[in-house]
This record gives sequence, structure tokens and C-alpha cells, in this order.
Amino acid sequence: MIAAKSDVVAARLALGWMIAGEGRAHWPRFLATVVAIAIGVALGFAVHLVNGSALASFDTAVRGVNGAADLSVRAASPLGFDEALYPRVLQAPGIGNASPVVRLDATAKGAAFTLLGLDVIRAANVSPSLVGRRAIGPDAGDEGVFQADALYLSRAAQAATGAAIGERLEVTAHGRTVPLVLVGILAGVPEGQAIGTVDIATAQWRFDRLGRLDRLDLKLTDREAAEPALRALIGRTALLGDAETEVAQGSALSRAYRVNLDMLALVALLTGAFLVFSAQSLSVARRLRAFALVRTLGLPRGGIVAVVAIEGCLIGILGSGLGLLLGYGLASLVLGLFGGDLGAGYFSGTAARVAFQPLAAAIFFVLGVAAAMLGSILPARAASKAAPAAALKNSGDVLDPRRPVPWKPALALVGAGILACLAPPLGGLPILGFLGMALLLAGGVAGVPWLARLILAPLARRPMRRVPPLLATRHVHGAPAQAATALCGIVASTALMIAMATMVTSFRGAVDEWLGEVLSADLYLRSEGRASFDPALQARLEAVPGVAAISFSRQIPLTLRPDRPPVVLLARAMPADRPERLLVLIDRAGTLPGDAVPVWVSEPAARLYGWRVGERIELPLGGSARFAVAGIWRDYARQQGALVLRDADYTRLTGDATRDEAAVMLRPGTDAATAERDLVAALPAELRGTVSLARPATLRRFALDLFDRSFAVTYLLEAVAILVGLAGVAATMSSQTIARVREFGMLRHLGVEKRQILGMLGLEGALIGAVGAVAGVALGLALSQVLIHVINPQSFNWTMSTRLPFGTILAVTAALVAAAAGTAMLAGRRAVAPAAVLAVREDW
Repeated sequence: MIAAKSDVVAARLALGWMIAGEGRAHWPRFLATVVAIAIGVALGFAVHLVNGSALASFDTAVRGVNGAADLSVRAASPLGFDEALYPRVLQAPGIGNASPVVRLDATAKGAAFTLLGLDVIRAANVSPSLVGRRAIGPDAGDEGVFQADALYLSRAAQAATGAAIGERLEVTAHGRTVPLVLVGILAGVPEGQAIGTVDIATAQWRFDRLGRLDRLDLKLTDREAAEPALRALIGRTALLGDAETEVAQGSALSRAYRVNLDMLALVALLTGAFLVFSAQSLSVARRLRAFALVRTLGLPRGGIVAVVAIEGCLIGILGSGLGLLLGYGLASLVLGLFGGDLGAGYFSGTAARVAFQPLAAAIFFVLGVAAAMLGSILPARAASKAAPAAALKNSGDVLDPRRPVPWKPALALVGAGILACLAPPLGGLPILGFLGMALLLAGGVAGVPWLARLILAPLARRPMRRVPPLLATRHVHGAPAQAATALCGIVASTALMIAMATMVTSFRGAVDEWLGEVLSADLYLRSEGRASFDPALQARLEAVPGVAAISFSRQIPLTLRPDRPPVVLLARAMPADRPERLLVLIDRAGTLPGDAVPVWVSEPAARLYGWRVGERIELPLGGSARFAVAGIWRDYARQQGALVLRDADYTRLTGDATRDEAAVMLRPGTDAATAERDLVAALPAELRGTVSLARPATLRRFALDLFDRSFAVTYLLEAVAILVGLAGVAATMSSQTIARVREFGMLRHLGVEKRQILGMLGLEGALIGAVGAVAGVALGLALSQVLIHVINPQSFNWTMSTRLPFGTILAVTAALVAAAAGTAMLAGRRAVAPAAVLAVREDW
């Protein structure tokens, strides 16, 4: 019993001595691995916090606008539905009460808010949080709760407008400007939500919405009876939904973007795990004799694994803890700079605050610890299998170019990765595609020794007279596994960077080319806030001097399913024989049924709803109208999908002859600036502030700026990936060089000069950096094809061709070679500094 206890105590002392001694002697390596894990955890946690905070804020905004209704009948488009539906819904089984709502996008004093027209008596029973509290009395013109010009604002809307109670505001909505008096506050609206309410009669009459409703908020007595009855009653011009379905719409719009960022952040964490593996492998190789010594003194084989596993656990704990702190700070910074949509425009107008998520923090903490331990246990298991006697005699890696390099594990991983990439999406998300990327990344890293042997074989067979090139080539060629260990982190990070850079370059190039094809007019007009050009105004604009032709169009959102974001319906003049003049067609139907209304669907819409050319489809438009897909066109502007109808068909089906966009072609020789002034002068005074006018170059620049903002986080991930990789190659090259002090001493005894050793190390570093660059670039280009042809279509429903970022590839290659060579030479100066006799004293 006493002997067993003494063995346990001795084992604990040995473990403590080895771990503490390693930490004190090589704290820079320990710190570098901690930082690598911290960066991966920080990026993943920050992205998750930003996404969660944005969704929470959006959820609050939706519930604020919807009040506390049990269910809602919602219009499928901003055109609304006939108010005659209201009494029929009110009499449907299972309906306790119904509150009609008109919803408008409004502005006042430069501040935007949502304006709701309500029947205050009905709303008090169905959605009481939307009923305002009056703050002024008869001396301010009070006519009771039905005062025609009474306006209630939420505290956020009041703060945004800067309006005082009793102040008269000029409120603009739906192309009309109406004076309203602020008489009270919407105390029940959540903080931060900009909402206003007026009487529904005022909203319909003064803002040109007579006979139309946008929503019916319902209070139910029997949901099971109400839902089927309502579906049979409302037809195709409206849909059933509640706050949950509207939140699901917003979540679905940004879900692919959020998941992609989460996955890329986890890949960054995987890169940190490779860096830990690289550093720990070198640490294990350097301590092989020490491990053999404690093995001969009685430490079991599992003790070696425990030593390195505890080191990995400490690295993971410290790195994960630091990463969570950095991630929270980064999330706060990103929300302040880019907003909750990370610059992508999904939740514009929604102010988000960081909402700490304990469960997510715990998950990322565990992931960080697991990554660090995985990177530590693998080299420890290999070291524990070495025979103690042989390890005690080992003076370093044995260079044997005849020893075969294993390649089957790498091939198996790559094969599994390819199969995963070919699999269909899960739940509409490319989960297996990202799994395939991880497997390809692991397979590529595992294949680096084979690649190093293949690349350096011609150089190794070539006779060399100079000592430095001879020794450098023979060393790297003879020990490719050692080079691969140094390159694990850099190959992974370089591959990730090249993959993302290639994807972004391809996407940006495709968008730029597409913009050049669709922006063919000289000037573009767009009316904001639901204001529109009626037929009389259209004729006035066509008569402006210098205008050769104007193509008017209408753009409205059209909800096809209550849990999916609405598609964009575009009504425009379409040439019957050559629709490709206005659309970048990918596919087109030969002939359509005679009774079908032709509709051209965008590529995202076709992929989302499974539409094919020539197929009949149903749209919540025009009652019994029958539609058929006449063609599929490329569209990089609307991820949720878009449809194009001929303007004549749109007017016939909806009765809406107004338009809100115009593409202007000028006569030759007309000055664009003069034409812009004349077009603005032709607009009514109330519309001039709501109509934007831009040239194609301005629109292209704006679109590309929006693209760059959307991928700002991707650029950050690229920069972090390459910085982590360069730090990793510097640390590993330094460790490898310092571990070969005895080798350099022996070379000094044989007459090799210091400068020749430094030259040898510089060439070794350059060769290793070149191998790493070739492996990283090749692997990155392979991963980029997964991003472009698997992840992108499954996430955003866009397709594109590959464009290579040659500048980035050359810069990364040069940086890797220079960093590896420079670090090896700097470390070599320290390694060759001791006297040659002292360097080899252990071999005497």
C-alpha cells in the first residue's frame, strides 16, 4: 500500500515537474497556442453573439408592431386586401374579435417610423399595447379618442423626431404629407421601437388607402376551428400568420448568412487546433529523451499522454476564457460599427444590443478546450509508443529519404470530404458542405509530407557543390514529416484565406459584371416610402426636354409563404420577342399555354420554390389568374427571390397603374446634369424629397460598397487567418531550429562555418515556406470550389464562375517564404551562438 502511494506521489511530482518546467522554459510557444485558441473562440463567440442579439432585437420589434394578437390575416403585398374581408373574418368560427390595421412606412422631421392606422375600440380588446395614452386635454383641440389628426408615438419615435406633446408634425407616408398633432405616448411599445398610431379612418382617407387593409389582428376563442375556416375564407390575396411566423421570415432571410459566418468562425477555431498540434508535436519531439527517462523510472505509457493532455487542457482553458472576453468585446464593437446585420442590410433600422448567451459561451468554451486537447493528444500518443531505450539514444529525427511517406489517410479524408460536399443540404443549409470542407482541410494537411517529398525529390537527386543548399535540401527531403509538423497551422490558415479570397473575388466580379449588364440606362429614378408616379406624372416626365424614352416599373414585396421572406415583384415593360434585353437570362421556355400569364423568375426564386421553365405556378395576385414560368434570370440583388411581370399584365390584374421606378434614356448630346434638374423640376413638390435620382456609375459604386460592407467580417477572418498562420510558422520554425543545437555543433566540428549554417537554415525555411505555400494555395483553391459551387448555391441560391485573386496568392506565397526563411535565420543566430564543444557535450 505504501509503495503504491509512493508511486502515485512520484508520478504526480513527475507530471508537475515536466509541465511546469516546459511552461517556464518555452512560455512564448505556450502563449502563442493560447492566443491561437483565443482567436478562434473569440471569432465564433462574437459572430454568435451578434447574430443572437440582432434576432432578439428583431423579435422585439416585430412583437412591438404586432401588439398581442393571437393571429393575424396579413396582406400578401403592400397593395393590401379589400376591407370587405373584415366583416366576413369577424363572423368566422373561433374568432372572438378582430382589429383592422393599415400599415405605412412614415417619416416626420427626417425620422422614419412605422405608422399604424387602428380602430382604437377594437385594438383595445385585441392589441392593447398599441393603444396610446393621451397627454393633452381640450385646450389642445381635443375631440375625444376619435380626433382625426391625433397622433401617438412610441418613446423611441418621439425621441427620433424630437417632437413635443401638442406639436403639429408633417407626416409623410404613401406619397402624401399630412399634418398631425402629437397627443400622447404609446407606453406599451417596447423600448427602442419607432411606432406611431392614428385613427384608421385618417390613415385610409388622408394617405390614399381607402377600401384597403394591410392586416387583421385577431383574438381567438378556438384556434383549431378558426385556422381552417380562415384559410378557406381569405383566398390567395392574404396569408395567416403571427409574431412567430414574421420572426421566422426575418430569421430565414439572414439564416444562411449567419450560419456561414458561424461555420467560418469554427473553421478559424479548427485552424487554431492545427497550430496547437504543430506546437505540441515539436514540444513532444524535443522532450522525447525526457519522456523516455521518466518511462524508465516507472512512469506508465499513459503518463506521457497525460502530461501533454494536461498541457493542452490548460491551453484550452486559458485560450477559451480569453476568447470569450475578446468575443464579447468584439461583438459590442461590431454592433456599434456595422449593426446587427454585420453590414449586410438584413435588419436595417433595428438597433441591437449585445445579449450575453450563457449556453453559447459554455459551448464555445468546451469547443476551445476540445480543439486544444485534440491538437495535444495526437502527438502525445505517438510519442508514448516509442521504446524508452531507443528514445534515450535518439539524437533527433533520422533522415531517411528511402522511408515511404504515408498517403492513404490523407486520401481517405479527401475522399470523405468530396462525398460530403456532393450531398444535398440539410434543412436548406449546407451543413454537409462545411463538414466536407473540414475533412478536405484535414486531408490536405495530412498529405503535406507526401507533397513535400514529391516537390523536393528532383532537388534532392540533383548534385550540389555548395554545402548550404545540399544540407538544406537533404534535411527537408529526408524528414518531410518534420516539415509537415511545422506547416500544419500555416497550411490550414493559408488554405482558409485563399478559399475565402477566391470566393469573395469571384462573387464580387460576378456582381460587377452583372451590374454592367443590367444598368444600361443613362439615369434612374426611384420613389421611396411607397410614393409613386401616377399616369399623369409619368406623361409629364416623358415630356421633359432631352428625354428620349422612359421605362417605368413597379417593385413591391409579395409574400408567397408566411414563414419565408417575401419575393420582390417587378412590373416592367418586357419585349415580347427579346426579354434578354432587360434580363440576364439563364434559361427560357419555348412556348407557354395560351391562357397563362408569363412570369420571369430569378435564379434564387427558382431554387427556393423549385420552379422550372414552362411550369405553371400560383401567385397571390389577380384572383384566378394562371401563371407560367417564361424564363429564369440571374439576379444578385435579391437573395429572397424576384419575379418579373409585364407591366400591362400587372395593371390588368391589380388595377394599379402607378409606378415607383424609372429608367431614363437621354437623347444624344443631352447634358446629364441638366436632365437631372429638369426631371426633378417636373416632380410635384411633395414628391421631390422622396424621389432619388442616380446615374449608373453611382448605383454600381453603391452596390459594390454594400457588397464590401456585407463581407467586411469575411475580410477580417481572412486577415486573422493569415496572421495566425504566420505567427505559427514563426513559432514552429524557431522551435525546430533551437532543438537542433547539437546538430549545428557537430557541423561546426566538421568545419562548417556559422554563415553557412545560417544560409542552410534560411534555405530550409524558404523550402518549407514554399511547400506550405503550394499546399495551402492548392488546398485553398479546392476549398474555394466548395464555397462557390456548394456553399453559395445552397446558402444564397446564387451561382457564379471562379475568378482567381492572383495578387493575394502571390502576396501570401511571398509572405510565407519570407517569414519561414527569416524566422529560421533569426533563430539560427541564437542556436549557433554557443561554442561548438559545448553544443555537443552530451554526445561525448
